[in-house]
Amino acid sequence: MTNSSKKTPDSILLQTHDIDNMEKRYRSHFINSLSGFKSANLIGTQSKDGVPNLAIFSSVVHLGADPALVGFINRPHTVERQTLENIYTTGYYTINHVNESFFKKAHQTSARYKARISEFEAVGLSEQKTHFKAPYVGESLIKYGVKFIEKQDININKTILVIGQIVEVLCHEGLIESDGKIDVNAANSIAISGLDQYHFCRSLGRQPYAKPS
Repeated sequence: MTNSSKKTPDSILLQTHDIDNMEKRYRSHFINSLSGFKSANLIGTQSKDGVPNLAIFSSVVHLGADPALVGFINRPHTVERQTLENIYTTGYYTINHVNESFFKKAHQTSARYKARISEFEAVGLSEQKTHFKAPYVGESLIKYGVKFIEKQDININKTILVIGQIVEVLCHEGLIESDGKIDVNAANSIAISGLDQYHFCRSLGRQPYAKPS
């Protein structure tokens, strides 16, 4: 905390210069947790040589339902990024919900394993193979196959928005409600805050379609 921080009755006011002067790791934790809960997903890919790859992401976001589009943010491609490189090479990847039964193994995929090493084997998760051109996580109850469509370069920090179209879904039938909504709560899908804290979620109930009162 810097000396220039200002206090309001209920909170501490931090401005741009305060954030800029934070120690690097402190600032990383602070800003990453500021946006609140994020979905926890494992992205599965395969190299051109057939080596499976698995990495955890907290940046997956819905982009549209027709066509069915999903995006995720990848860090700057200034070093080896196996997930990104495999997607560019093969054009396909899977997105797998992390649930409470294997979140520690999922977190371990963030370690920097060599390209020749399968994270499935390294962390002890099951590689589920189908006709799809990328591997699924066997332990995941909600997962889907994605075809790479395009990337958008974000120039201000050199990150990359990867956009894909959902082309197949693997989901336990009992999790799909009568109106099509998937019950992620029943699947025990979890959330991430910051870089390394995991949360079990509980439903507070559904609300009707909102109209002006």
